[in-house]
Amino acid sequence: MAKDSSFDVVSEVDLQEVDNAYQQATKEISQRYDLKNSNAELTFNKGEKTITILAPADFVIGQVKDILNSKLIRRGVDIKALKWSDPKPASGQNLTTTATIVTGLSSDDAKKVSKDIKAMNLKVKPAIEDQKVRVTSPSKDALQEVIQNLRDADYDFALQFVNYR
Repeated sequence: MAKDSSFDVVSEVDLQEVDNAYQQATKEISQRYDLKNSNAELTFNKGEKTITILAPADFVIGQVKDILNSKLIRRGVDIKALKWSDPKPASGQNLTTTATIVTGLSSDDAKKVSKDIKAMNLKVKPAIEDQKVRVTSPSKDALQEVIQNLRDADYDFALQFVNYR
């Protein structure tokens, strides 16, 4: 009997790449002419996996988010892994918003991915294991098709494919 091949569907974020993007975004914010005297601040807490923006207006928050998102994309971090809160009033006339970096698939997200894989009607077996979905099949072509279909699907969370064997 042929040995089954497999891969894992996960949602992981490389925090070092996030830190690098944060450093680049902070540098650009301090150097950009339109943001230089706006008192916009960007902070990253690696332990709590949060990014906080403090700015005087919604417009400035949007600009800082755009800068940060462009740096994250350039460094290969999926911006779907960031869940932003609504802007809230802070000290003075400033506003603050916080992004939480989501790692791992929640049980609901894992069930949704597993259900979608089963709906493809391919000879594959998805199994939910902790915060990942392991997909096994004797056919590597079927696994490749599953990966392609999952990439084409528009989920509101980040997906990566690891441990392809």
